[in-house]
Amino acid sequence: MAEHIRIGDVAPRVQYVGDGARSDFTFPFPIFLAEELEVRVDGIVLGSGFTVSGAGQSAGGTVTLPSPPGIGSTVTLRRRVKVERTSDFQDNGVLRARTLNDELDRVVAALQEQREELSSTLRRDPADLGGDMTLPMRTARANRLLGFDSVGDIVVVPRDSALLTAPFPGAVPHTVEDKLAETLSARDFGATGDGVTDDGPALQAAMNAAAASGKVLTIGEGSFRTLQPLTLPGAAAGLTMLGRIIYAGPGGQTALTIGNGGSTRNANKHHIGISVMRATTSDWLDEGDIGVVMINHDASLIEVREITGFTIGLRTLGDERGFEDTTLILNRFVNNKIGLDIHTLTAAAWNTSIRYYGGHFAVGSTVHTDKDRFGIRLSAAPGAYVAHNRHLFDGPNFELNSREIAATGIPFLCEVNSRAIVARGIRMEGCDPIVARHTAGAQDHMYEVAWASQGYAIEIEHTATATRLGGVVKALHQALPNREATREVAAVPSLRAAAIRWNATETGFERLACLSTNVAGGPTSLPQFAFPALDSYTLTNRGVVLTGGRGLGFVVDTSRCKDFALTVDADSPRLIVMAFDSSWNLLTEAAGTMVMASGQSMTWNATARWWQGSADMDDAGLTRLQAIRLAPQVATAIIGVARITADYELRAMRLHCDPRHAPPLLFGLPDLRIGVRELIAEQAWDPASIAAGASVQTSVTVAGARPGDFVQASFSLATSGCVFLAQIGAQDTVTVTVWNRSGAAVDLNPGTVRVRVVKA
Repeated sequence: MAEHIRIGDVAPRVQYVGDGARSDFTFPFPIFLAEELEVRVDGIVLGSGFTVSGAGQSAGGTVTLPSPPGIGSTVTLRRRVKVERTSDFQDNGVLRARTLNDELDRVVAALQEQREELSSTLRRDPADLGGDMTLPMRTARANRLLGFDSVGDIVVVPRDSALLTAPFPGAVPHTVEDKLAETLSARDFGATGDGVTDDGPALQAAMNAAAASGKVLTIGEGSFRTLQPLTLPGAAAGLTMLGRIIYAGPGGQTALTIGNGGSTRNANKHHIGISVMRATTSDWLDEGDIGVVMINHDASLIEVREITGFTIGLRTLGDERGFEDTTLILNRFVNNKIGLDIHTLTAAAWNTSIRYYGGHFAVGSTVHTDKDRFGIRLSAAPGAYVAHNRHLFDGPNFELNSREIAATGIPFLCEVNSRAIVARGIRMEGCDPIVARHTAGAQDHMYEVAWASQGYAIEIEHTATATRLGGVVKALHQALPNREATREVAAVPSLRAAAIRWNATETGFERLACLSTNVAGGPTSLPQFAFPALDSYTLTNRGVVLTGGRGLGFVVDTSRCKDFALTVDADSPRLIVMAFDSSWNLLTEAAGTMVMASGQSMTWNATARWWQGSADMDDAGLTRLQAIRLAPQVATAIIGVARITADYELRAMRLHCDPRHAPPLLFGLPDLRIGVRELIAEQAWDPASIAAGASVQTSVTVAGARPGDFVQASFSLATSGCVFLAQIGAQDTVTVTVWNRSGAAVDLNPGTVRVRVVKA
């Protein structure tokens, strides 16, 4: 060797994975001789055919194989120093440093190899002291298993004992049979889960074993087809399903029954992942055709993953005992006539205090389009217990696809005298506009609808056999602020009755301002936009038709209250809002966005000078109800409707606000003479002396008074012997006549003459 090598702290082994192209492999550790490098390919030692370079170099070298190893093969290079003494030092001889270093290098190299090999052996932890790790003699350990005794020393046991122990302190040995029996699998009994084989007998055998042992049965991944109905007896602890049961047996029967009937209490059960599908969808004619029946469960946890294709998907049944105090987690119920049936069988049974979470109850758009469908039913056999109570549903979803067909699709069907049924966060998609049908004495039900594609007019239907007003619908969609705004600011319950014939051509309405879509002259303040009457309103028997250019609205003080809700009875009306500051100056788009609505955007109409809804208020567009938020600078507003795209009949209007406020409605003010049928005026008058049988007259100006209006007059002082008469002789003028009917002259003292005009 040219120079002395250095033995660094480098592991004397390196491994590579072949890529099919590489044949040169480096080794980072030093070797003394080329033959001291062991080369293995996929664990096989190569005796020759390769070349080694770098022997005697501190940094290692390279091995070149005759051909590249295949892709994924392993190439292992390791040093194998011969453990031998090749030199000897003579007494009193010369001790050469090079020779001594070479010997010490070989010792270090051999020790590195030993450490590397020891790292791959079975050994005790450094902290584990004492004990006997000595193997028994060959004859003693032949045909036996190696193990450890109670203190951790090596021991051999018979091969046929098959004891298993969990690797933790305090664990107790078990036989393989006992360990396997801790959980039961349907596959232990021959079930295949291939979707073709009849797994019914195997599944029933597994369910019987679960009942006999009181254990939970696991039905693993796959599709387990059965030609027979199945029953999991109540003695089983529960059922866990990772796959699904496909029922291909006779119709009119229950595919899977869980629990014992009669007076048995099936308590503290744990059923998870229940999934049962009918091989072909039921014809929905036989209510005996049920996916799953769960009987008399109490204090249990049940999760249903999917039930598809039956007349009744899941029935929770109280037999001669109750179904109660249980939690059900619901997922998919598809193509069942009734998704969930909450049922009692006898007078001694009950079905009460159950919590339900989720549930997607759906029917395909082409499935039995001639048959009614329901998501959840509360029912009872003839003569059975009917006072089902305290059932709480959280977030059920109903997609019944009935709106476009003749059949009915309703989320809840209540055929019993149920009490305290609460459903929260309901979603209704493609259902009828009825959240529940009550056919008996149900009461105290609350249905909270979070979303309904049917619009806001969701109701409870009470049939002719219903004996109670069953509950209430609370909608959280379609202008929730409107529904929660409980203070009524103003109401015009009949537009026809509120109509005021202002004159021969113009009509006004009590409490309302008449509006025009195009006020001439460049108006800028509120009185210039709010008219007491206009022409082009067409009265009907029930209301008024808003024709081109016309609108009606409430004028309200909004200085403190900014949140309002408008409800109207009309054919597709259009919301409009005009905004004014505290001085009644018009606030235009230049001041920013003054108005927001709950169900649509509000756009600025520069011609009409108001904010108007982007769509008509109707059910089809889900814009029927509207809540309104005004900007802080809006001190007065006109909130109403107008004719934008087509004429429509308006029959009633109501304005609501947050119950914390009571904003005044502005009408009939001296400087805003709108929305009033009765006009009052007065003036000072000192009549001249009136001879017996004679009369005197005076004129009082009353803006809006027209010939044909009802009119009365009075005087502020005693008028014994005199009669006050009033008539409208000319527009805006009331003529008051005092007639002395006494036999002597009368001289009235100065006073105030008052007139009252009532528009027809």
